[in-house]
Amino acid sequence: MRQFLIAAALTVPALLAGCVWVKMAPGAQTVRVVPAGQELTACQRRGEIAVSVKDSVAFYQRNHLKVRDELETLARNEAVGLGADTIQPRTEPREGEQRFVAYSCGTAAPVARGARDGTPRAGEAETFPIDER
Repeated sequence: MRQFLIAAALTVPALLAGCVWVKMAPGAQTVRVVPAGQELTACQRRGEIAVSVKDSVAFYQRNHLKVRDELETLARNEAVGLGADTIQPRTEPREGEQRFVAYSCGTAAPVARGARDGTPRAGEAETFPIDER
């Protein structure tokens, strides 16, 4: 019995770490995520979004990329309710919490600061959540 409890204590956190706890809501897949620093002057600010997820389970620290992805997904879900089609992180994730600003940009594409033609600058990347079905 003791060996079973030890095995369970070691296995359960590992299994939970692989779980996707946050699902994307209908309509949230169309919400764009732009990095901090992009000019959004052509967009209308719709509000601020604060989201949080568990960043640890018991003594186990969850993968920071999964936590970041879940925070972004939650923010995209909330943006739909605000009538926003674009979100931008206001803060970096910390202890499972992050703040975003929601915007309605319509057809106005956000442009990186300094890039006049809309092409990304060297070293920049665009991220998309992974669909784990």
